[in-house]
Amino acid sequence: MSPEVIVAFCAFAFVASVTPGPNNLMLLASGMNFGFRASIPHLLGVSCGFFILVVSVGLGLGAVFTKYPLAHAVLKWAGAIYMLYLAWRIATSGTPSAETASVVRGKPIGFLGAVMFQWVNPKAWVMAAGAFATYVPAAPSAALVLAIAALFATINIPCISGWAVFGTRLRRWLREPRYARAFNVGMAVLLVVSLVPMLRAS
Repeated sequence: MSPEVIVAFCAFAFVASVTPGPNNLMLLASGMNFGFRASIPHLLGVSCGFFILVVSVGLGLGAVFTKYPLAHAVLKWAGAIYMLYLAWRIATSGTPSAETASVVRGKPIGFLGAVMFQWVNPKAWVMAAGAFATYVPAAPSAALVLAIAALFATINIPCISGWAVFGTRLRRWLREPRYARAFNVGMAVLLVVSLVPMLRAS
């Protein structure tokens, strides 16, 4: 890959990582409801899971789904069901409070849950497939796939961290129960809406 292509890829990775999507919406809600420290396992799980997904796509997993469309359909609908469950969890989260953190209903998504979520996250698949289709030569070596995945993850983690940090900044404004409830329901609705492009795709 030439320096120009690497720069273009970095720009793509930044824009794809920082724009709204299921991961960022959930991290925003997690930061608001549980604080940044409690959201770190979720954050690291997103980064590690996305790295694994990018490597898998680069090594040919996408071709498997092309050959076996039923497997792709099962993964897509399983992902939709899981995202609806996560939306429900967000919508029913309690009011953030530094003094009463122990009574907040629910708990943040853990590391393994965030890792597994990447496999059913439509935006993550689009990002990974788009990276290899646009910026990486055909039939890349394993070393190049690992390097691309590592660079993507390095750019991705500060971008998604910003969403969790922003969520923590909202805590002081959303301690009123009705405002917190409206925020959580709004995040849940946006998460469900983010499913629409995936479900409408053939």
